[in-house]
Amino acid sequence: MRLEQFGWSDFFAQQRAVGVPARVAAASHEQMVVWTEGGEVHAKPSGALRYGSPLWPAVGDWVMLREDKPLIERVLERRTTLSRRQPGRAASEQVLAANVDVLFIVSGLDRDYNPRRLERFLVLARESGARPVILLNKADLAVELGFDLEEVVERTRALAREATVLPLSAMTDSSLGTLVAEVAPGETAAMIGSSGVGKSTILNRLLGTWLQLTSAVRAGDDRGRHTTTARELFMLPGGSLLIDMPGLREVQLWAGEEAVDAGFREIQELAASCRFRDCRHLGEPGCAVMSSGLDATRLANYHKMRRELEFLERKSDPELERQTRAKWKAIHKAQRHSKRDW
Repeated sequence: MRLEQFGWSDFFAQQRAVGVPARVAAASHEQMVVWTEGGEVHAKPSGALRYGSPLWPAVGDWVMLREDKPLIERVLERRTTLSRRQPGRAASEQVLAANVDVLFIVSGLDRDYNPRRLERFLVLARESGARPVILLNKADLAVELGFDLEEVVERTRALAREATVLPLSAMTDSSLGTLVAEVAPGETAAMIGSSGVGKSTILNRLLGTWLQLTSAVRAGDDRGRHTTTARELFMLPGGSLLIDMPGLREVQLWAGEEAVDAGFREIQELAASCRFRDCRHLGEPGCAVMSSGLDATRLANYHKMRRELEFLERKSDPELERQTRAKWKAIHKAQRHSKRDW
């Protein structure tokens, strides 16, 4: 196979050095499956990469192998990076996939449908540099569950703004052709979403074979088990590529202010009419955002994401973290004195 068939471009060719170019198709700790022009190879990072490189190979990365053995010597610069904050208390980045052109955000139209979660996924997509496409799966259940499919699609389009929104049914193959048309040959897509939304079923339909395991969702809440346990790159029959990922229980942001603000443009537009230029839209007098009638849950989600960004900023700046702790310590001390005086 030619490198171009699995995503090689001039961007990566300009970085090519001594060695064999390869693309990471699967990764488990230090064991990697990579694709080369000569075929599939099992490789692992070299010691120099492990201890001297800021980049660790992720699915979708282009790497350089040693010519004499399957050791990854270098990770090439990424065009796009899909990341979240590492689950837990540490403020560190977890790269979910690299060099993704299109991000399919999959939501089930059963009880999985959650506009606030979609807002969060859209922020991740904008920060990554990939083009977001929302897939509303299980459209065949509209009559059974008693919802208006057209109304849900229009509501989602209003929420997503510039993103494409596609209703489909993986179980009946409905609209899968429109999904395929979103990714050109040689381009890479990735699927992200909760467990049980049908990502593995969609992949199996696109591949034309049942490669990924699937399982039924729970009757009580329409949530699923993690049938996909690792991120893996697949080549589709039409020549495009798709990264399947396990369902995400936790999606903490690893993003900048621009990505969040871009997802809530109406808030930025309304803020221009607030009485105070530094209005935080938390009940200040003359706040145009609070008085606009904006969906309270959408505004609350915006505030939640901004708090997460402030947390990341503090963790990356030790002096800011120290000042913040000192500020809240002083506030709590003043409150204790106030209660004693009362």
